[in-house]
Amino acid sequence: MIRMKSFLILLVFGTLLAAMTHGATGYDTAATATNQLGVDLHRRLATGNDNLCVSPYSIENALAMTFAGADGQTRTEMARVLHFSNDSDAVPASFASLQHSLEDMSKNSVATAERLKEAGGSSEPIALTIANRLFAQKGYDFRESFLALVKQHFGAAFEPLDFVHDSSGATQHINKWVADQTRDRIRDLIPSGALDETTRLVLANAIYVKAPWANPFFEGATQPEPFHVRGKTPVDVPTMRKEDKHFGYAKREGFTAVSVPYIGDELQFLVLVPDEVNSLSAVEAKLSAEMLAQCAKLEERDVELHLPKFKFEPPTMALAEKLEALGMKTAFDQPQGSANFDRMAPRKPNDYLYISQVFHKTFIAVDEKGTEAAAATAVAMMAATALRSPPPPPIQVKIDRPFVYAIQHVPSGVCLFLGRVTDPR
Repeated sequence: MIRMKSFLILLVFGTLLAAMTHGATGYDTAATATNQLGVDLHRRLATGNDNLCVSPYSIENALAMTFAGADGQTRTEMARVLHFSNDSDAVPASFASLQHSLEDMSKNSVATAERLKEAGGSSEPIALTIANRLFAQKGYDFRESFLALVKQHFGAAFEPLDFVHDSSGATQHINKWVADQTRDRIRDLIPSGALDETTRLVLANAIYVKAPWANPFFEGATQPEPFHVRGKTPVDVPTMRKEDKHFGYAKREGFTAVSVPYIGDELQFLVLVPDEVNSLSAVEAKLSAEMLAQCAKLEERDVELHLPKFKFEPPTMALAEKLEALGMKTAFDQPQGSANFDRMAPRKPNDYLYISQVFHKTFIAVDEKGTEAAAATAVAMMAATALRSPPPPPIQVKIDRPFVYAIQHVPSGVCLFLGRVTDPR
């Protein structure tokens, strides 16, 4: 029996310890495609009543690296599922542009944090790590053009490992790299035994974000409030409360959208809360890349927000079946012999690459500070004048039922994280 060489894509969505928050550019292709795949996967994964957290950015990024090595029907199918246009050769440059924009966001937040400290406040900048790496079987005949492309546009270093003689050691090595890149938040991404002597390549993406709110929630205001767990009987859960004139707000058919800015205003936490306690699925049915793009630009309003704290550490997800169902079949060698990654390594009748599995794991925690950032308090005093009409009361938004959330880069609209909370406990 012919043994085919396999390769596995590893997707790490690093860590978001978050507090939640802003023209035609080079990153538009990557940002739009990422959100489209994110919506597709959300629909296929959000089928029960459980919490969900995925990183559309991490998944699309790792698959975009893989796409660069695909050819023929495999390339056509991947382009369709990943929402790449006919000009697919422009994809790597678009992802490079998006990553640069995200890194600039993190750098800009440093200056904002410094200004706040000079004014007597206390805040930390956004911590962001995006890392790509190719872990490859040493001595295998990878094309230099492919290695150069992913190095140039994705910054993916090439690291030889020996899967043939020590697949267990290679697994441990890759898992340690993942843990290091995500500050130990993502551990044991690749399950024991998932790699073997036929593994030839692991493409890895890790993203870690730690972002303090632009204006922290006051811990003393957090109190137990009812939350309709899974859309049913309410249960008291720790709920943060804050009134702010800089929350984004929009009322839409069937749901309300609220965005909370992180420091620097280029990153936001977006919440879509249904009008009805048990109508989460109706809101999820409305999800689209276009809707997410619109939510990156919500009008600022005075909102009194009640938002439950939550922290999820879900187990590793295997996404191959979901991606195959979306139409990416030959990449997984369905039917046998159909995978074509000739741009990655020369394809031979009895020795060719295919994707064996796509692993994905996440961590997210949302609290009053955003994460470990120090709290800042500002007392604003306004002089009353007789001629001034009183301001309208703040809009009260209580997130007391299952909701959709996203961690969104405001300039591009791309969702670094996307999910749902049905039980914040």
